[in-house]
Amino acid sequence: MTHIVNDIVIRAMQKSDWKSVAQIYQEGMDTDMATFETQVPSWEKWDSGHLKICRLVAEYAGKVLAWAALSPVSTRQVYAGVAELSIYVATESKGKGLGSILMSRVIEESENAGIWMLQSSIFSNNTVSIHLHQKAGFRIVGYRERIAQRNGIWRNTHILERRSPSEF
Repeated sequence: MTHIVNDIVIRAMQKSDWKSVAQIYQEGMDTDMATFETQVPSWEKWDSGHLKICRLVAEYAGKVLAWAALSPVSTRQVYAGVAELSIYVATESKGKGLGSILMSRVIEESENAGIWMLQSSIFSNNTVSIHLHQKAGFRIVGYRERIAQRNGIWRNTHILERRSPSEF
């Protein structure tokens, strides 16, 4: 379903958006604060690692400026309502409220799809992303020190989660 907020169109991500989505993903990687990944995967690999629901893009005048998607946290059926959120905003579009608009929409769609818990693992120095999540109702539930290396440097992460207030 398409939604328009302040001339920003929030709609389902299509395979044809991959070039723009991959570019925004690469920009996030280039900050050294967004992901442990160091190379953008192929569409097929990315597609197979993400849920088919709640894949959203934010666009303005036909240009994709941000995206969000969910990944399963487990293949076990008992965790079917728990997903990990990824959200990325193009460098040129940061600080304009796109993250908040997209976050609000992905939360609504995920709850409508039966997701009762969203979680994110965020580099501890990515305070903008941590704040975005907290503003959307996520809470810090953990801190992992030196959990993994990115480009040979040990990184710390905060674990955040948002439990839906809806009864499932």
